[in-house]
Amino acid sequence: MNFYKTQFKEVFLIIPDVKEDERGYFYRSFAIEEFKRNGADISIVHINRGYNNKKGTIRGFHYQVAPKAEDKVVQALKGSFYDIVVDLRPGSSTYKKWQGFEISADKKNMILVPKGFAHGMQMLEDDCEVQYFMSEFYSPEHARGLRWNDPAFGFIWPLGEPTVISEKDAGWPDFS
Repeated sequence: MNFYKTQFKEVFLIIPDVKEDERGYFYRSFAIEEFKRNGADISIVHINRGYNNKKGTIRGFHYQVAPKAEDKVVQALKGSFYDIVVDLRPGSSTYKKWQGFEISADKKNMILVPKGFAHGMQMLEDDCEVQYFMSEFYSPEHARGLRWNDPAFGFIWPLGEPTVISEKDAGWPDFS
């Protein structure tokens, strides 16, 4: 696995070492020793999958606060999406800054979203399937979110406004 630094020292774009032959391909999606070697000491407690049938669908922004803050490793199993990661750690030199990444099943790349960061994604094509490796269990009382168009951040989505978004995700209040 290859870990590439982003503008945030804790966020990594991960590109696996893909072994291909006449049968197809094989790669490792998660290896705790490789994460630790790159400064990401996380333990996976569950894995989630989501399906999105419409191009332009936006999910997020989602995160959990302490003591249930979570690390996530996000990848596309089918299709592609644009994932925005935003730093929500007060006192951080990158507080409220964000960066976007194209994640695709063809590229087999992944993004590590650590504790203290929120992330949201816009599907770049129809029929996208997403997988999340999670370091914490879902806790509704610790779950938080940001609206996809919150003026505090100036997010820029590649396809503009969402074609589909949940009522919950569209209704998050302005960040303060």
